[in-house]
Amino acid sequence: MFFVNYGKPILSKQIKLIFAAMKFTELELSTEILEALDHMGFTDATPIQAQAIPLILQNRDLIACAQTGTGKTAAFILPVLNKMVGKETSHIDTLIIVPTRELALQIEQEIQGLSYFVSVGSMAIYGGGDGSKFADQKDALVNGRDIIVATPGKLISHLNLGYVNFKHVKHLILDEADKMLDMGFSDDLMKIISYLPKKRQNLLFSATMAAKIKDLAKKLLHSPEEIVLSLSKPAAGITQGVYLVFDNQKEALLKHILDDRKDYSSIIVFTSAKDKVSQIARYLSRNGIPAKGISSNLDQEGREDVVLKFRSRRIRVLVATDVMSRGIDIKEINMVINFDAPRDAEDYVHRVGRTARANTKGEAVTFINPKDMPKLAKIQRLIEMDVPQHALPKELGEGPEWNASSGRQSGKGGKKPFKGGNNRKTTYRPNPRKKD
Repeated sequence: MFFVNYGKPILSKQIKLIFAAMKFTELELSTEILEALDHMGFTDATPIQAQAIPLILQNRDLIACAQTGTGKTAAFILPVLNKMVGKETSHIDTLIIVPTRELALQIEQEIQGLSYFVSVGSMAIYGGGDGSKFADQKDALVNGRDIIVATPGKLISHLNLGYVNFKHVKHLILDEADKMLDMGFSDDLMKIISYLPKKRQNLLFSATMAAKIKDLAKKLLHSPEEIVLSLSKPAAGITQGVYLVFDNQKEALLKHILDDRKDYSSIIVFTSAKDKVSQIARYLSRNGIPAKGISSNLDQEGREDVVLKFRSRRIRVLVATDVMSRGIDIKEINMVINFDAPRDAEDYVHRVGRTARANTKGEAVTFINPKDMPKLAKIQRLIEMDVPQHALPKELGEGPEWNASSGRQSGKGGKKPFKGGNNRKTTYRPNPRKKD
């Protein structure tokens, strides 16, 4: 069940409403768009689509918080395409800014699919590769495409050359805005926005509603509507678990888990830093486990090749950071392994949600070292459950012990599992009223 907070302006008192399922035919979309949706087999709108589409069609500014997998891309693409039905000029109408190349390509592909019955041109602007796409990107920015999907860094490079024509932009969309701010793109975003017409519709989509997102919204949006879909808990089909480990035990534990699940053909390993990606992938490959890493150290062609091989099951294990995983949409993931704990509790839900999709089963395990124990407390508070702790394999020795009173390592080894009830020595139950 999705709960939607709906109101304006930003930071105003919000009213919580529960919305029933809605058909696309109820959303005042054009015949051409409805035909495209019918051709693709889509009939029911997701909650974010049902709430965002009417507001966007009314030309309202909007801030929407919805996690990956809720259909938010179509929530802004459909109404924008609807406005372009019958458009005769080739001026740039819509600028969509995203944090990664992968997401830019994914959105541009989705635009192509949804615009099957609408005469709309689009172009993805991103860096990497051998530069062969530069001429096509320049042509799109000079002579116009209806929709431009761009990463901030590459778009800034084109803007600095002085030929970009944004005079006719009507819609600015920031997707995964929280990740762009996390990646340090705040100044780049403001510079890009300075090139746009003052009169335009602004749409800001984010997976989290952090304070910095609200600050950005105050700068960009005008009397905005606000939609916040509560973060879904991990699907019931996901078997979750944690291991308390020291850092020097992680690689051996990872190998043990993968060796013990030889029937799993599609596994994602998340790490906290890009310099660890190749290190983990090399370790696994040396130990006979087909694995590849995806990071900004690869050129675009190399990254696309890795994703293609993983999708086709020619690579069993994909090692990635949260940022690099954005825009990678792969079905039937057997398992997610958090080699490092995610920085934010919300990212835990995003990560583990990549398995057990469409009512399937999946497994997710997280390695927790002593300094990450407070992060585990936040995760458990968010998902409203204690994640079962697994004992380390005997050959790895003892890991750190959970200290209920401090949420940190007690200094002793141990493999005591979390238990319910009042066993305060081995159980950590976060106070749900305590603010982070």
